[in-house]
Amino acid sequence: MLFNSLTYFYFISLVFVLYWWLLRKSFKGQNLLLLIASYCFYGWWDVRFLGLIFISSSVDFFLGRAIFSQTDKKKKLQLLWLCMLINLGMLGFFKYFNFFTDTFANLIQQFGFQPNLKTLQIILPVGISFYTFQSLSYSIDIYRGKIQPTNNFVSFMTFVSFFPQLVAGPIERASDLLPQFLKTRTFRAEQLISGLRFILYGLFKKMVIADRLAYFVDHVYNSPEKFDGTILLAATFMFGFQIYCDFSGYSDIAIGSARLLGFDLMQNFRTPYLAKSFREFWRRWHISLSTWFRDYVYIPLGGNRVSYGRWIFNILLTFTISGLWHGASLTFIIWGFLHGLFLVLEHFISKRMVLSKNFSWVGSIATFVIVNLTWVFFRADSLEQSLTILSGFSLNFDFIPKAVAYFAANNEFREAALSLLVCFPFFILFEVLISQTDFNKVIEKKTAILRWSIYLIMAFMILVFGVLNSAPQFIYFQF
Repeated sequence: MLFNSLTYFYFISLVFVLYWWLLRKSFKGQNLLLLIASYCFYGWWDVRFLGLIFISSSVDFFLGRAIFSQTDKKKKLQLLWLCMLINLGMLGFFKYFNFFTDTFANLIQQFGFQPNLKTLQIILPVGISFYTFQSLSYSIDIYRGKIQPTNNFVSFMTFVSFFPQLVAGPIERASDLLPQFLKTRTFRAEQLISGLRFILYGLFKKMVIADRLAYFVDHVYNSPEKFDGTILLAATFMFGFQIYCDFSGYSDIAIGSARLLGFDLMQNFRTPYLAKSFREFWRRWHISLSTWFRDYVYIPLGGNRVSYGRWIFNILLTFTISGLWHGASLTFIIWGFLHGLFLVLEHFISKRMVLSKNFSWVGSIATFVIVNLTWVFFRADSLEQSLTILSGFSLNFDFIPKAVAYFAANNEFREAALSLLVCFPFFILFEVLISQTDFNKVIEKKTAILRWSIYLIMAFMILVFGVLNSAPQFIYFQF
């Protein structure tokens, strides 16, 4: 069930009515409804996935209580390791078994052996990386003494499977989201309005910007050898905006959907392409994941409270693991490692050269360009294709007449180009306006006439320029 489909509109409308009309006086009844709705939402893809999320949730619920009640530090740690083994074991098997099997087979082939390894046809459960991290952080925080376990099984199961953010985040901490399931929620009109605003802007970014850019990006990346180096470069930068609008659009719809039901989720993006450095970029991009790796990988490794050499190792390892989290492929591992490497280089340069505020734009441009170039490894189908695209980059404007003629011959490309010409400036304007806040707060400060004008214009753009004949899947569903 996709956020950008009529099916989800009917689904969230039904849940909203039952939630606030029939069960408004019982938060326990509301939680049970949300649990059932969340399992229906998740089972929409494949009912077999429900067993995995139930096991993961149950393990953390019961082992979390056991960790809390255990007074022996050694046994407490053993229980935590058992919890991590089960959670990460399931994630590793379903997401990485084929990758490591194939990698091992290719490795021993280099030594002249012919392995007879049969790879299982394992289906990757949607969202397993997200809910595993969310559920696991609950047990880790109990072990650290930051939170106490809940005795409410239904509330905890609902916290893990909460459908607005189940499939692609934000990855919420139990200390922030779980208490919201343990108290009575009161319907507030302003929360409803802000939720609808987030959903509207999320749909605009996904259906109008991301899905239209996908026409060009997919066409070029599916056959990169057919295109001029400048088109390859343009398609790569287009993908940078595509993945941002796709993923931040999902996050906005998730935040908006949760607000319709009385819940507050964390902001997952803060205009990352306006960042002045790599460090700032990762404070603005996929915030829930970057802070998760900071708190549960980077800091336990020693963070920056170690020698300079060990700090470099901590950064590179954390980002390499982050790349592997995104996908079972060498390209994702390289993508993560490169981001860690550029953070180290940026730190090294900043210690020896300080730019004045008048030249802060240099950092902004450098960050934007390098981040977008590294997207090649994220988008390409293989390492070979990544290297082919990177080596083919060029900047030559002689291609423009041929490119215009090539893309103009296809109706879909003409429609996509027209849509982007009309709507992309509108998107850029709002990104600048929300650089220090969010879409809801910007809109609520406007006059009623201006607010409704923005609503109508955005709705018009979605209906006229958005991809409506299909519901393209969100990019991060594959992770």
